[in-house]
Amino acid sequence: MSQSTSFLDEVELLQNILVSHATSGPAYDGDYATLRASLLARADYAPLVPRFLRTCRDLSQFWQFIKHKFPSYAERRSYIWDEFRPLLERIENSQAGPADVGVTAAIEKFDAEHLQTAWRKALERRQADPEGAITMARTLLETTCKHILDELETVYGESPELPELYRLTSKALRLAPSQHTEGVFKQILGGCQAVVEGLGALRNRLSDAHGTGKRAVKPAARHAELAVNLAGALALYLLETLEANASERT
Repeated sequence: MSQSTSFLDEVELLQNILVSHATSGPAYDGDYATLRASLLARADYAPLVPRFLRTCRDLSQFWQFIKHKFPSYAERRSYIWDEFRPLLERIENSQAGPADVGVTAAIEKFDAEHLQTAWRKALERRQADPEGAITMARTLLETTCKHILDELETVYGESPELPELYRLTSKALRLAPSQHTEGVFKQILGGCQAVVEGLGALRNRLSDAHGTGKRAVKPAARHAELAVNLAGALALYLLETLEANASERT
């Protein structure tokens, strides 16, 4: 059994222990404490750990939490499953890129369902549906830019193309190359703009956004992986810049 599979088994067992205790089943206090400690030690999954798991150090504390939160067994089971689902899906995704957890955490901070949906779909489709993943990579950037512009009360028109959305967003966040004099910063920020334009071109050429002919080029999973990772990294950078700028103003 691989290390990742063993970790998945541990998290599933932890979930089952909680379901059992929440529905008057057997209590496994020792196993709960061991599995909880193992999970909390994994910093790479920290953003996806259910909050109640951090605050409930033993099953008696969890019981006090769950019995007041939901009166029925069915509600308790559904709640626990829903809370564990993002974590289990991430562990199951053996192709997860190194930035996945960081981007997910940044997006979840803003409590914007449309952003979370675009990112989740992009991740889910990378292997099984590369064309759809490339489409969602662009959608993620478009949605991120619109979210930021709405937060900053910046008008962007009815249906601007992604490069124009990014131009407005970068200017509003003081990330446009023209707003900097240091050569290395201008080069990096210019590279970000090139990534945006490249993702647009890749989407037009390889995604499922347009009809295709007999000789259409089909993207491979590696193309989708590249598109999603680039879009995720740039979305993370934009959202963190928005948050940093807001902190500076307070």
